[in-house]
Amino acid sequence: MREDVLRIAAFLVIGALLGVLVQQETLGLLLAALAYIVWEQRSLRRLLQWMEHRKRHPAPDVPGVFEELCRGIDLIRDRNKSRKKKLSNYLKRFQEATAALPDATVVLGPNGEIEWANLPAREHLGVRWPQDARQRIINLVRHPDLVALMKSGGGPGKTVEIPSPVDASRQLAILVAPYGKHQKLLVARDVTRLHRLNQTRSDFVANVSHELRTPLTVISGYIETLSFDEQNCPPQWKPLLGQMQTQAQRMQGIIEELLMLSRLEQEDSIADQEVVLVPEMLNKIYQQAQALSGERGHIFYLEVDQELRLLGNEREIYSAFSNIIFNAVQYTSPRGVIRIRWYRDSAGVHLEVRDTGIGIPPQHIPRLTERFYRVDRSRSREKGGTGLGLAIVKHVLNRHKAKLHVESTVGEGSLFRCDFPATAIVENPAVESTNLRA
Repeated sequence: MREDVLRIAAFLVIGALLGVLVQQETLGLLLAALAYIVWEQRSLRRLLQWMEHRKRHPAPDVPGVFEELCRGIDLIRDRNKSRKKKLSNYLKRFQEATAALPDATVVLGPNGEIEWANLPAREHLGVRWPQDARQRIINLVRHPDLVALMKSGGGPGKTVEIPSPVDASRQLAILVAPYGKHQKLLVARDVTRLHRLNQTRSDFVANVSHELRTPLTVISGYIETLSFDEQNCPPQWKPLLGQMQTQAQRMQGIIEELLMLSRLEQEDSIADQEVVLVPEMLNKIYQQAQALSGERGHIFYLEVDQELRLLGNEREIYSAFSNIIFNAVQYTSPRGVIRIRWYRDSAGVHLEVRDTGIGIPPQHIPRLTERFYRVDRSRSREKGGTGLGLAIVKHVLNRHKAKLHVESTVGEGSLFRCDFPATAIVENPAVESTNLRA
């Protein structure tokens, strides 16, 4: 700053001397100020040229503020250079790490355009880098499930399985997650082996279940014949035959549910949809639930919007709804309350079953829809449960583009809700909703 003050003083002194010589002191000072401004502008221009074209233009060699500016700019540039180097190293390490992964990894821009892809992306998705740079991923991998996933924005827990566009015999599990600023990271994993194992397991269960039906039917027939043969069946055999008949019926139920599960797993969508008269169906299930309750005297509330019908498979929806409602009856203490609602809102249409039963510990809720999973094995066997009911519910709802929502508090009760999209609704505006209590 001292150099700048001396420089200004020198310009003013020279201007004053010139003014004295021509007897125009004011004019001399004005010309000195103008000369200083021109000199400053020239130095600023040299500074800008140096900043923009550092290699072609030298820095202004002027002591004072310009020297400090040049030193500060150099410091900032060094910092930015170091930061860029670090970022470049991080990006290089990321690309090296993802290139070594067996999973296809693609970095996508705000509109789904490809900004980078590793080598497995070519093998799994047919995405070539850098040839396919700036191409939209849905233009290269044309599958409706991937398009829907991209539109939803993806996120943790949201994956889709699609056949590989390179080899249809291979199955890919695709995850899309937020990455960086306005970017997304697409990861595709080859799950062909797991898919085939699941298919083998499903085929095995279906074949074994089918083969067991005939011998079990024969055994049940002989047990029933002996039970009703008063002459040749000793009285002491009656309780044993009764237990055998009960277990045979339970086994028959397991086989039927396993066969239904296998069929649901093998078919992703419903071929022939029909209008399902849900209000009439719920009234039927409601009556069956009252009979199942028997002497336990549960208090039922049924609220049904009679205008709401669904487009789907009647047998499957009946199986799902009856499983949920009968479970509420089985696991609610005598004189407990069970509320059944069939209603619509802005999100779609819902079946809600709320009870005041024993409740479910929170750690068990994520696994409720697994086949043969039981929260309390001994209690489930006492109730005659197979452990397959909620697995069937999940697959039925998936086939109808619906979701199962579960809330529960131990000792207070549970809420099971089936959420169907609005597109599944078939309405009959001529009938009003009804409310029943028993």
